[in-house]
Amino acid sequence: MSNRHLWGAIEALLFASGQPLPPEKIAGILNISIEEVHTLTNDMATSMADEKRGLTIVEVAGGYQLCTKPIWFSIVSKLAEIQDSRLSAAALETLAIVAFKQPVTRQEIEGIRGVNADRVIATLLDRFLIKEIGRKEAVGRPILYGTTNEFLQCFGLKSLDDLPAIASLVPVAPEQ
Repeated sequence: MSNRHLWGAIEALLFASGQPLPPEKIAGILNISIEEVHTLTNDMATSMADEKRGLTIVEVAGGYQLCTKPIWFSIVSKLAEIQDSRLSAAALETLAIVAFKQPVTRQEIEGIRGVNADRVIATLLDRFLIKEIGRKEAVGRPILYGTTNEFLQCFGLKSLDDLPAIASLVPVAPEQ
């Protein structure tokens, strides 16, 4: 297969998947090396960026995904009639706690936030941004929560390592 033919094959796989495809899966389907997948997808993304195209390839959640370029959002949103489904401040706060402290229990989340977290956790579970990842070895064996690949995808992260250092998010108190 020529590179151009592989470009078409990769583009078709990413389009058909609709979800991030791990490079290992692409390599297995096309019978090429993982290094070739990385090289080809990077070359394709560069080519798509240079051209006046509506799509691009991004690396998120441990895989590659075909996405609409941000400049076309207003047009695509008209077609899709996207409903505003933003997360509340409480949900974003809880999601941040789970992302930075995972694995974490509901009780630990409530201890940090100072309020009941049942509804917010249910919302995050319903949106597949967090999931139950086990049980803590403690009295009552409370459920442990962690983030999902959908979380990574939603926030454009390759992995949790891409989260900013928590110290950089905490404001420094002025010296007195």
